[in-house]
Amino acid sequence: MSIVTDAKNGIITDEMKIVAEKEELDPEFIRRGIAAGRIVIPVSPYRKVKLGGIGQGCRTKINASIGASSDIIDMQMEIDKAVAAEKAGADTLMELGTGGDFLGIRKAVCDAITLPVGSVPLYQAFIQAAEKHGSIVHMTEDELFKATEDQAKAGTCFMAIHTGINQITLDRLKKHGRYGGLCSRGGAFMSTWMLHNEKENPLFAQFDYLCEILKEHEVTLSTGNGMRAGAVHDATDRAQVQELIINSECAEIAHDKYDLQVIVEGPGHVPLDQIKTNVQLMKVMSNYKPFYMLGPLVTDIAPGYDHITTAIGAAVSASYGCDFLCYVTPAEHLALPNIDDVITGVKTSKIAAHIGDMIRLGKREEDLAMARARRELDWEKMYEIAIDGDHARAVRNSRAPGDEDACTMCGDFCALKIVNQHYDLAK
Repeated sequence: MSIVTDAKNGIITDEMKIVAEKEELDPEFIRRGIAAGRIVIPVSPYRKVKLGGIGQGCRTKINASIGASSDIIDMQMEIDKAVAAEKAGADTLMELGTGGDFLGIRKAVCDAITLPVGSVPLYQAFIQAAEKHGSIVHMTEDELFKATEDQAKAGTCFMAIHTGINQITLDRLKKHGRYGGLCSRGGAFMSTWMLHNEKENPLFAQFDYLCEILKEHEVTLSTGNGMRAGAVHDATDRAQVQELIINSECAEIAHDKYDLQVIVEGPGHVPLDQIKTNVQLMKVMSNYKPFYMLGPLVTDIAPGYDHITTAIGAAVSASYGCDFLCYVTPAEHLALPNIDDVITGVKTSKIAAHIGDMIRLGKREEDLAMARARRELDWEKMYEIAIDGDHARAVRNSRAPGDEDACTMCGDFCALKIVNQHYDLAK
């Protein structure tokens, strides 16, 4: 029996109670949200994970993505990045390795952390097919479904499954074209396989079988966005919207017929003036299922600073109702992220999520507490409230002031200290 089945039957499970306490919500609200498909709690029967709610009424959650590439295969580094991501405050982790021992690295990562772990089994199936058969186009459908089941048994809690790439979607892409090409690895793999074999995407054609596998292992389905834009000039085009239509229909079947938890993935590069449209379109089309935004990056001209361009887009996305944000690191578009990149990506996205929740959920208590601490020049309290208090303390200590109440920005002429000496502005 799945958590969705329990929710539909009116049962409040321990998982729902834990999430309700964390979110400061009524457990019945969480149960109703799961029953309606508007909240998910990623779990796994194969490992104990840190529980968190994603969706309606819950705080915006952050995903960190790691994984070895064909150029850099270092299991210990991937483990260290996973541990660093959890320590920095990520809510989930996606292990997206495309190099080396897929299952071995993923198992080691899962063993090292308590975060729910996600994956893209399609990567493994296609790359193993290239190694075994000489080309990705020779992958068999059975190999694709076997990779899905193998990763589920390894303790994967949620999977990005590219259900929305079908012949209609591909027709839209070919007719309309793209300024920035196709940036999704999953989209590139699957579309190439379909074109070569002149066959439908098995994840779409055999969607019922896919759902049976995911249900057996209690995996949350995240409908992958293989047609997402890789450039802001391609945002919200026909291929992306067509894929959303298919994904929304698949999401409805998965939840209503198979009692699966479902997340709907959204685009990656979106100009600021289209974010509201994308979030609202995704929400209405999918019947308000949890929405997972990959970024989004709001400009394409800042390589090396894409964690900042993403933070801008992510904050706006969360304010309009996006539930789940995939971080972007400073290495995006340039290199495989290292540990420092991962930490920077997580903390930057946490700031963006908080900014969004200030609007979406009205969560402003911490900002009020910080305002009062600053007014009182209570530095220890400021460090306690800060998203990264250790970093704030280190910056201040690196340029320590002569007056311990002030900082070296204003020194002897600290506005707050001057005013505090003459009248009380406490509120």
